[in-house]
Amino acid sequence: MKNVIKLGLITLLSICPISATAQSLNINKSNNSLLWEVSGNGLSKPSYITGTFHILCSKDFEIKPKVLQALEKSDNFVMEINYTDPGEIISMQKMLTTDKKISDQLSPKEAKELNTILANYGTDLKSIDSSSSQSLYALLSTKAIPCPQTEVKFYEMELLQKAIKDKKSIKGLEKVNDQMKTINEAYDLKSTIAQLKMGKEYEVLFRQMIEAFKNENVQSLYTLFKDERFMNAKQEKAMLTNRNQNWVKIMPEMMKKESSFFAVGGSHLMGENGIIPLLQSKGYTVKPVSSL
Repeated sequence: MKNVIKLGLITLLSICPISATAQSLNINKSNNSLLWEVSGNGLSKPSYITGTFHILCSKDFEIKPKVLQALEKSDNFVMEINYTDPGEIISMQKMLTTDKKISDQLSPKEAKELNTILANYGTDLKSIDSSSSQSLYALLSTKAIPCPQTEVKFYEMELLQKAIKDKKSIKGLEKVNDQMKTINEAYDLKSTIAQLKMGKEYEVLFRQMIEAFKNENVQSLYTLFKDERFMNAKQEKAMLTNRNQNWVKIMPEMMKKESSFFAVGGSHLMGENGIIPLLQSKGYTVKPVSSL
């Protein structure tokens, strides 16, 4: 479970800015939902997609009844990464460290500056020098959470436990190696350090995102995610657009013969290249679910 927690911290990267326009999905109060039903286009029974918030404090954590009911109605539970696959956990462990030290990639001045920044995160360069850029970014995720690590819950992990208990088939939309490659492409060491400098701003953004998520307010999530301070066009393409397009290529096969319940970071749902409009463009009926 310790390894899964580390992966959970890293995958907070999936909660990031999105390139949507509110008009593209005709967002209004009637479809303020993070649970969506997929039907039509030859499907024998509906599948479901829920937007998740990877890490939440216990006091903010809630899985709505309709989400649990949708999971119960489904044959498969599909996550971004299949955390039950031992091979994926091994890959994740390898990705957390690197043979190339952080200090060797920086000038003495840059290393000194980073060491000062890291003090705000309760560590120093010497302690994390052999860590990967992904591990360094995870520090930002950890600090942004407004509660001690002992009080955090991982949304997908809670769903996974129920899926295992209910003997669902567990699948993943991508491999750890693919996700880490994407993160490396989007956030190199220098850009990660630049993000670490904005720790306080992330804390404010995180709290606002939590409230929007709890209220299933997709319009507010859109507005918050669009903040250009935290994501540029290149990062958006790597972290969202490319991954969404890859996922939508394999989702139809997962829905064809059995009902699947997809749990992905909330930022992947909306926008011109979001999962929902991409599936709609393939001929599926995708509609918000208020209750089941």
